[in-house]
Amino acid sequence: MEARAIAKYIRISPRKLKPIADMIRGKNANEAIAILKFTPRRGAKVFIKVIESAMANAENNHNMDRDSLYIAEVYANQGPTMKRWKAGSMGRANPILRRTSHVGVVLREKE
Repeated sequence: MEARAIAKYIRISPRKLKPIADMIRGKNANEAIAILKFTPRRGAKVFIKVIESAMANAENNHNMDRDSLYIAEVYANQGPTMKRWKAGSMGRANPILRRTSHVGVVLREKE
């Protein structure tokens, strides 16, 4: 039995989120939230929201015990890139790529 939660189209690059995902992979869900609360990176707040959503899904939809949940899978995949243009020198246009992410967490119960 597993519970999952996904946040899509997050306006932060997956390159900035993946090190945070590596920090919490395999940890107890409550321990992971405690680690993320003291992580001074913008992506930590995104992961806190997704983990808390997955914990609520586990408790309400699958009748799992909140204290025995651990993070089985966590990922930050690339979403669609928003393309913008900025004025460059000599009348040219320079591209700006605003990258987005899809963040997902899968929780399982420890036996």
